[in-house]
Amino acid sequence: MLRILRVITRVLGAVTIPIRKNFVFFVMMYVLGAVCVYAVLPERRGARVFEFWWQELLVDVYLICALLAALPGKIRRWVRMVFGIVAYTVAVVDVYCFVKFDSTLTPTMLLLVGETTGGEAAEFLRSYIHPSVIFSRLGRVLLVLAAHVAAVGLLYVFRERVRKVLRRWQIVWRGMNIRRSPWVGIYPLMSLSIIVLLLYSLASCLENKRAEHRLMTFENIGDVEHELTEKTCANLHQPLYRLIFSIYANRLASQQVTKLINGIDKATVDSCSFASPNIVLVIGESYNRHHSQLYGYEKNTTPRQVERERRGELIKMSDAVTPWNLTSYVFKHLFSMYAVGDNGDWCDYPLFPELFRRAGYHVTFITNQYLPKAKEAVYDFSGGFFLNNETLSRAMFDTRNSRLHAFDDGVISEYDNLRKADKEHNLIILHLMGQHVKYASRVPEKRKHFRKEDYQRKGFSAKERQVMADYDNALLYNDSIMDEVLKRFEDKDAVVIYVPDHGEECYGGNVHFFGRMHSTDITARLAHEEFDIPMWFWCSRRFREAHPETVKAIKTAAGKRYMTDALPHSLLSLAGIHTRWYRSGLDVLSEDYDEKRPRLLKNTADYDKLRAGSGKQVR
Repeated sequence: MLRILRVITRVLGAVTIPIRKNFVFFVMMYVLGAVCVYAVLPERRGARVFEFWWQELLVDVYLICALLAALPGKIRRWVRMVFGIVAYTVAVVDVYCFVKFDSTLTPTMLLLVGETTGGEAAEFLRSYIHPSVIFSRLGRVLLVLAAHVAAVGLLYVFRERVRKVLRRWQIVWRGMNIRRSPWVGIYPLMSLSIIVLLLYSLASCLENKRAEHRLMTFENIGDVEHELTEKTCANLHQPLYRLIFSIYANRLASQQVTKLINGIDKATVDSCSFASPNIVLVIGESYNRHHSQLYGYEKNTTPRQVERERRGELIKMSDAVTPWNLTSYVFKHLFSMYAVGDNGDWCDYPLFPELFRRAGYHVTFITNQYLPKAKEAVYDFSGGFFLNNETLSRAMFDTRNSRLHAFDDGVISEYDNLRKADKEHNLIILHLMGQHVKYASRVPEKRKHFRKEDYQRKGFSAKERQVMADYDNALLYNDSIMDEVLKRFEDKDAVVIYVPDHGEECYGGNVHFFGRMHSTDITARLAHEEFDIPMWFWCSRRFREAHPETVKAIKTAAGKRYMTDALPHSLLSLAGIHTRWYRSGLDVLSEDYDEKRPRLLKNTADYDKLRAGSGKQVR
């Protein structure tokens, strides 16, 4: 019996070895993790920390200590010190970024650091490092660091006394003097408690661990982005998790960038007739076609577009859809000569601005979203990484803007400043903020027209009706922006194409929801709200006079079924660019256009079958 008790005591004691051999490290790493969780909690109503953070943190710190315990004593001390330095450094950087930029570590931040020179880094430190940060949330992390250093120092000073105490404990843990030890029942009970706590913690955080593994095992950055829209996506609640993810995301992005760079030389052009001297592509954001007055909406959200259509200048596509309801996916499809259903990946094909530059067009790109910035979500990073790569940017664009604006009138100002660089033949790409996410903040206060009182929809709260007003105000403001764009080309031989990236939910039907439902089944209702988009061509008077056949082709195309992944082929057609990458079957302006091509939403759901009511719901 005594022998059995010794064995049980030793087994139970083994569970505590990782903690006993790294006690201060175990405690302080756990405290650091806890502090970091709350240090980056946004100061907004309803903000909450991850429910199972403390359980997952406990498991992680224990496993790290278990690995350390397996190392020889001298090596363990050095490895522990290095890990501690890394953990505190990452925590300080992560919390500092949150304090200064309202964002924790992101892939874009890591990318910007990699592109920063020594001089730029020094200037950054002089600008942003100030004693006041010590009294911010960052001070909590520094306090934990100070406590850790102090604890280690005290242990070193009193190491002989500590060793004596540990020797006495070791006698018990080895099963010696069991009969005489007053702690004989307490130590096994402590060990059992630790085992139970660890098992409970592991069970609690297991789903998040699976989600983390899933997130870190995708083969391209687009799949990572889509995973982050799922309700079951991983919660990266620790600075080290975010750092590892950022490194991983950048690695995936770099793989696609490498493919695109290697493909630059493949962007060959046989000839170009410069059929349209000025082609302007305006890419909008989050535009629900069924909130557009141009398409029959009861509110006056697009009065200027309606007037231009009445005058015969504007020709709208009646049945255009987007292949994705994620901006980054749409951008890759809009810029690449790849189309849904093609072999390979989007990055295996040239980008259409490369072809325009090769043909001799001067290409301008002005974006109000996709400039590298510290506070950038994975969605923006995934959509803009290839646009902001220096090599690819040089291959695609001659002129670019260098700053973002609170409102889209800033895009107009940017073009006014940059238009002096325009040549005889120009491709101008404008990327608006449109109705992105926060509708109310997309419109200057003095430009807001609709009020919640204008929406008498039964069953919807005042707050919901205010969101409806905010969205329609954003559309009305967008209408004014587009009108300003058109005014700048009224005296030129120019064609303007407007197409948003995707649609948007805004309490359509009786659904109490706005935004986008990324992780749900694609139904006919969802396709109606999130994939139906407005799209139109505007032709200046000079263009209509000089290119009557093209205008006729646009009018013929207006009633055809269309999906925007094929847009680059029509742009090449408008320019008169002849290249092996052009396919007339994808060009809606061509007589060879294949209108029967399946319009697959998210590569799975057939839009037309859903609309006809004959298709099943597809994930």
